[in-house]
Amino acid sequence: MPRKARLDAFNTLHHVMARGIERSLIFRDDHDRMDFLEHLGILSEETKTTVYAWALMPNHFHILLRSGPGGLPHFMRRLLTGYAVRFNKRHARAGHLFQNRYASIVCEEDLYFMELIRYIHLNPVAAHIVETMRQLDSYRFTGHSVIMGTHYLPWQDIGYVLSWFNLSRVSYRSFMQKGIDHGATDLDGGGLLRLLGERLEVSHVHDRDHVLTDQRVLGTGDFVEQLLKQKIQKRNSSPTEQARRIENVLKRYCRKAGITIRALKSGSRAVPIPRIRSEIARVLIRELGLSYTETARLLGVSHVAVSKMIKRETDHE
Repeated sequence: MPRKARLDAFNTLHHVMARGIERSLIFRDDHDRMDFLEHLGILSEETKTTVYAWALMPNHFHILLRSGPGGLPHFMRRLLTGYAVRFNKRHARAGHLFQNRYASIVCEEDLYFMELIRYIHLNPVAAHIVETMRQLDSYRFTGHSVIMGTHYLPWQDIGYVLSWFNLSRVSYRSFMQKGIDHGATDLDGGGLLRLLGERLEVSHVHDRDHVLTDQRVLGTGDFVEQLLKQKIQKRNSSPTEQARRIENVLKRYCRKAGITIRALKSGSRAVPIPRIRSEIARVLIRELGLSYTETARLLGVSHVAVSKMIKRETDHE
């Protein structure tokens, strides 16, 4: 089954997760964890991505964030690729570090923000890395200790989190403690809702029986309908600045190589077309934040071909 396109727009709340390939460790020591956090902070400030909660586990991580103007894919690609390159160099290893692509869930803020904060920050308790709230208060590798004031990270937005608890750390901590005492809501499965059908028109959406579970959205049917409307509006909108940037990239590389855009998209493997495709794919994906599927469509090749191009580029870095 083909992978579904990500749902994203500026100012969208996302629960993001990434796991090590074959569940291998992505953090071997505190040096790795501090390196990841340092660059998470740098990128969040550069891209105006707001981070509310996070947890670094041995073989995966969670982040609750609000995407910036450049969108989530661009932010995550820089975060994961940069970390993987540094990790491999530090530990003298080669190959992929993360399993497949990262998971991202668009979240309905009014219903789930507090539960997401608790769910993410209680991950070390669920994994028995720490056993008590007192230990969690000082545990360095979740955003909980930052909210409690034990540690300080200037890029984590603790003010907005505490605004949900009347600006009271006591209220926030009590809410967290209830998650330990009674169990936090499982947000990996139930409650992930979206409308039936990738191409369903909004005007036909009225029957709530047509709401199914899906890993892309955490919210009610009304919230999902709103997302679908935004997606259709975006699809039917006039060319955006992003579209002009894409066109400029294609023209610039084709002009430099002395080939036409038609030749680029023809599927030809005549020199230097494959190399130019690979260079363009790298720019479209890493710098402009396009998906592999979008890039494949623009270059006239398959999704698998684009994946191989990016892998070769990564192996040569």
